[in-house]
Amino acid sequence: MGTSGIIFLTTHLCSPSNSISFPSPWPWPLLPQLRPSIRALPLSRIRSSVSSSSSSTTTTELTPDKLPTIDSSVTGGAYDFAKATTSLTNELISSPKKVTLLRHGLSTWNAESRIQGSSDLSVLTEVGEEQAERCKKALENIYFDQCFASPISRAKQTAEIVWQGREKPLVYLDSLREIPLYHLEGMTNADAKRIYPKEYTIWREDPANFIMNGRYPARDLWITARDCWKEMLLSPGESFLVVTHKSILRALICTALGLDPERFRSIDINNGGLCVFNFNVRGEAMLKGLNMTAHMYSDHVYPG
Repeated sequence: MGTSGIIFLTTHLCSPSNSISFPSPWPWPLLPQLRPSIRALPLSRIRSSVSSSSSSTTTTELTPDKLPTIDSSVTGGAYDFAKATTSLTNELISSPKKVTLLRHGLSTWNAESRIQGSSDLSVLTEVGEEQAERCKKALENIYFDQCFASPISRAKQTAEIVWQGREKPLVYLDSLREIPLYHLEGMTNADAKRIYPKEYTIWREDPANFIMNGRYPARDLWITARDCWKEMLLSPGESFLVVTHKSILRALICTALGLDPERFRSIDINNGGLCVFNFNVRGEAMLKGLNMTAHMYSDHVYPG
């Protein structure tokens, strides 16, 4: 009848003469005592065996250059989702949407450990420009209907590099500006901690209750983020790129997931990091990728 299609993964836990074989997927709940050893095995010591009706078994070594092709349609991705979070639009949108969020490249004030906030005095460093180029390369296979960006220089420069060569113009949104931090902006973190210890500590440890000039910047940012989501999701198109800053990115991610300002520091995004959301027609979000940075350390290109 030909091959049965049953795959056995054989791992050598002790020596080549002492091996254990079992079907894939491995029955992890039945083998708790073996789990650490199995996961620690190098790829070169995993074998693939296919049995046939003739009871013979052929064994093929799985080495890094002989990895099996994985069909993404059977790897457990969500087929559909409903009520993942509350709607960000409170109305139906034209179609499901995919939104890719990108933090700008390394800036001069990032490099100097200065508090940036909404200041426009910080620009991309040479490293930041290289990071933006890496992002451009990594996203070259993905079609975007629009690119929304913060008009603040470090994000604007990043967007211009990443979007170069694409036909549609960049769209700058004031709602993508970074959080305002008033008189702390431009100070090094060390100086801010020394000169304004109480304010700095609250900002770092309890941002939802951080107050300056009679305002709560983090709480205001949550309102801005919700308005920004609604504006973007009601725009024409199905795939958007968004280039902005870390604090507003945190607010965008948290509001999409239904998290309050108290969770502000529960998420971190690196310079050049990518996050991906899918939205259904009800404007409900599902997080698909968080702070993806493979392209920062390799020539990785994301599939279209």
